Amino acid sequence: MKRTEKEVFVAELRDRLGRAPAIYLTDFSGLDVKSMTKLRSSLRDSGAEYVVVKNRLAKRALGDTDLPDITESLTGPTGMVFGYDDVVLAAKAIRDFAKEHDDRPTLKVGILNEKVLDAEAIGRIADLPPREQLYAELAGAMEAPMSALASALGGKLQEMAGLLDAYKQEKEQAGD
Repeated sequence: MKRTEKEVFVAELRDRLGRAPAIYLTDFSGLDVKSMTKLRSSLRDSGAEYVVVKNRLAKRALGDTDLPDITESLTGPTGMVFGYDDVVLAAKAIRDFAKEHDDRPTLKVGILNEKVLDAEAIGRIADLPPREQLYAELAGAMEAPMSALASALGGKLQEMAGLLDAYKQEKEQAGD
């Protein structure tokens, strides 16, 4: 790689680092080209991107950002996952792919909203339900008290109607 190519690569990597709320480092040892293509495709489907990096260039790109220092994890074959749209789906895509391919790639470390995560924490993120399900659960949790209030008010209205009806009958019997 020529010097100008390296400078362009570092600039593009720095741009990706700035745009992605989630960055996961992986060790892709043992994956062939066909598997890597499949991994990239599954990550793309989840709104993420997979880039194989040279550790020295990645260290240079990370050094020019405000992100936490994870350069000690930049050893051996390294791929960076940039989760742009949904950080949970990106983590799930890596985990699901690894389950089908002898636990490859392996997670090294990650950064989520400028906080360092170990492989175990990324696994917990992958176990979270999808965003749509969380929204549905939140809507259900917010709807339940409103529904209970509506039922209670409806019951009080029926009770009031019954009392007025009983009062009306009482007045009619009294001859008023």
